[in-house]
Amino acid sequence: MTLLTTIFVLGAAFLAVFWEAAFHGVRHLIGAQIDLLPALMVYASLYGSFVTILLLAILGGLWFDSLSANPLGVTMLPLFLVGFGIFSSRELILRTQTVAQLSLGFIASVLVPGMTLLLLLTTGYEPLLGWGTVWQFFVMAIGGSIAAPLCFELFNFLNRTLVHDRGGPSSFRPDREIRRGRS
Repeated sequence: MTLLTTIFVLGAAFLAVFWEAAFHGVRHLIGAQIDLLPALMVYASLYGSFVTILLLAILGGLWFDSLSANPLGVTMLPLFLVGFGIFSSRELILRTQTVAQLSLGFIASVLVPGMTLLLLLTTGYEPLLGWGTVWQFFVMAIGGSIAAPLCFELFNFLNRTLVHDRGGPSSFRPDREIRRGRS
């Protein structure tokens, strides 16, 4: 992953958090807001470096918490744990398969809000819990599951379009002898 791809991921995280806070059409339509940060974390942990995961967890968590009712910094640890869990076993994951992307998006979209809720409850906060919480978890899980393959397609398109590929190996061999003059 290049530096430009890391910038794409962080920019998408910023725009996703802004979209979630500024546009309430989805929230009013289905009764819950879809969180796109876990889907972005799935992409970053499968194709990115450890630094990309760390930056996305810190910056994305701070951006999300600053525009929500969460205490500042509570979302960073769940995002990082999900990203590190996928990062540590990414050699075993079929990252190009849509089914794997859907299932990882579903799992990440359940684990991040679940761990955030657990952190809120253990630190003494009293979030509103009820039957609506189950519906919100369901919507976030399905929305994150659908958003994960879309993130993969978006970033693959951006990488094909804007990131310069490195040249292949040269046909010049350094141990080649060049004969000059008459033979």
